[in-house]
Amino acid sequence: MKLLYSRMKIFHFKEKLDSLPIEKDIILSPLHIRIKPTNICNHNCWYCAYRKDNIQLGKDMVIQNQIPREKMMELIDDFIDMGLKALTFSGGGDPFCYPYLLEAVRRLSKTDIRFASLTNGSRLTGEIAEIFAQKGAWIRVSMDGWDSASYASYRRVSIDEFGKVMRNIENFKKIGGPCYLGVVINVDKDGAYHVYNSIKNIKNIGADSVKVSPCIISNDSMENNKYHKPYLEMVKDQINRAISDFKGKQFEIFNSYHLQLDGFEKNYTWCPFIQIKPIIGADLNVYSCQDKAYNIEEGMIFSIKDISFKEAWCSDKTKFLKVNPVVHCRHHCVVNEQNKMILEYLDTDKEHMMFV
Repeated sequence: MKLLYSRMKIFHFKEKLDSLPIEKDIILSPLHIRIKPTNICNHNCWYCAYRKDNIQLGKDMVIQNQIPREKMMELIDDFIDMGLKALTFSGGGDPFCYPYLLEAVRRLSKTDIRFASLTNGSRLTGEIAEIFAQKGAWIRVSMDGWDSASYASYRRVSIDEFGKVMRNIENFKKIGGPCYLGVVINVDKDGAYHVYNSIKNIKNIGADSVKVSPCIISNDSMENNKYHKPYLEMVKDQINRAISDFKGKQFEIFNSYHLQLDGFEKNYTWCPFIQIKPIIGADLNVYSCQDKAYNIEEGMIFSIKDISFKEAWCSDKTKFLKVNPVVHCRHHCVVNEQNKMILEYLDTDKEHMMFV
């Protein structure tokens, strides 16, 4: 199996890379957009960054917000016209709680845009599951608890919810089709003891992969390090044992537990990824990235309440400089390493680049 979680994907889009600097006259379409169609969720996870008061992500989020149907259809028209490559539905809330998601994916399934979704998996059934299975690129289900009681405690849901989600995953894979189904395990101090068994259970119901990640409990990297440090080696050992026992052609295991524990400080003053993968919120604001969604003061690039996305995107390029990572991004950043690689690529001296 070729790499799914490669940081090098962007280097397959040289034209886009070369267009990024502010002095370049051209604004190309983003390659990938994350869209948050609703902020409503039928689960209430204790660690959810959008609902924790001490994390800047989601600071200005209004739970009742959702993208109106007409605006969603307008956005899809814009994405088609702009030649967008990929679209991911995410939260905010759970995308499968959005009342117009089925209509949106019906439309997308007739285009060249690859589409995917994050979800808690509780509503991965019926026609929408069929469309994703046959036409979607991937689905990723977030999980934490390792049995019915722990899952209900983490997510403040009924005791039978864990079994329902596990059955939905299993039934989704039985539909067939090319859609890749992954599960991300969000590890906290209690779940750290159950990583191996969780991976085993997920493999047994037919998922294609598991990604193990730490829950983010603070904007401060030192606090996150302090929280996770006692469990790092134990989780690592369980992941390595699971890789030895379960990994194969039909099942992948990705260890992201340690990758998200680096320092949060940045040493570059503009963010390339704003032009590559922006975020559209349910409040009809466009944000710089996943980690600054619903932070209006520091992360909002422009609004599409009274203008189309296409028109706003193609206007003044200086809007992409609103976010200075040195000042505004002293927190977790999912694309920090990619940004550093892109900036090194763009800063290469043309007179010496042939001396490879």
